[in-house]
Amino acid sequence: MSEYVSYEQAGVNIDANDEMVGRIQHSLASTFGPRVIALPNGFAGLFRLDYDEKLFKKNYKNPVLVACTDGVGSKVQLAAKAKKFDTVGIDLVAMSVNDMLVIGAEPLFFLDYLAVNTLEPAFVADLVQGIAAGCRMSDCALIGGETAEMPDTYRKGDFDMAGFAVGVVERDKIIRGKKVRPGDVILGLRSSGLHSNGYTLARNVCFKRARMKMKDVMDELDGTTVGQALLEPTRIYVQPIVKLLNKYKVKRVVHAMAHITGGGLVGNIPRVLPKDCNAVIKTSSWPVPKVFPFLQEAGPIEEQEMFRVFNMGIGFVLVVAEDFADSIASKLIKWGEKVNRIGKITRGTGKVILKN
Repeated sequence: MSEYVSYEQAGVNIDANDEMVGRIQHSLASTFGPRVIALPNGFAGLFRLDYDEKLFKKNYKNPVLVACTDGVGSKVQLAAKAKKFDTVGIDLVAMSVNDMLVIGAEPLFFLDYLAVNTLEPAFVADLVQGIAAGCRMSDCALIGGETAEMPDTYRKGDFDMAGFAVGVVERDKIIRGKKVRPGDVILGLRSSGLHSNGYTLARNVCFKRARMKMKDVMDELDGTTVGQALLEPTRIYVQPIVKLLNKYKVKRVVHAMAHITGGGLVGNIPRVLPKDCNAVIKTSSWPVPKVFPFLQEAGPIEEQEMFRVFNMGIGFVLVVAEDFADSIASKLIKWGEKVNRIGKITRGTGKVILKN
């Protein structure tokens, strides 16, 4: 009779999985609020939409659930190269919660999916620690996830991650962009850098064309390393935007919002524009983070391509009523955002027009 073969010999370590689960419990629990219902060793996560307790009462009249999913793209390859795994989890959360924020939704809970070659508990714990940090920034509970060990699918050292967020918005407060009109002001909230888009081009420029290394210190980046500049986590805009929307419960002064991801300003703002309006953006109205001209020169990359691929320093956009623009900007600045008036809405055909 031939020798028995085990799951571990085939490449999957059940004991490592058990250790990993133990390591991440604290990270998950750090995101729990009173809506989370504990279910140790459960097959699913439990979350109450409404509170029972008087102290925490926040019931919805006509709630609409909102769902988003996304990944981090090839930014995970840079994390693997740098062996720095505690920030890409923030990126993962940001990509979904910033998306749902666009329609006025408040994130409720998040789940993650991690795929690895070999399950190393400390490594996975670092990833989950970052995800939990992103959830805390979003007032969002991390109520579950899945880690798949697949040595036949991923090479040693490779991994991938995906995230799934669920939020809620009152039906009559969904922001669809229908109220956008000529004269509205476009406010831009600054990004922290590349966020999680354009990394295939960024990696090609830095590591193939310019032959840089992750640890290279660059004067053009104020003395930081290439790796530090490229791994700067995505900014999460949830808390100030939710706070802002709660300030205007009657007046609908925020007419549209856009999360500036792949496609940049020119690709994402049209998604919330009426067909008879244009967004005219003045590109000199905000300071562009140094990582963008650094990449543009190293490429070299044409200006038009830069604005088509990257956020160019603006991570989130609000289209607001002109009379309230200054007040809204002041509030967001008070709550920690860097805000610029970057343009106006005019009559048009649903396009973005870039002007110097």
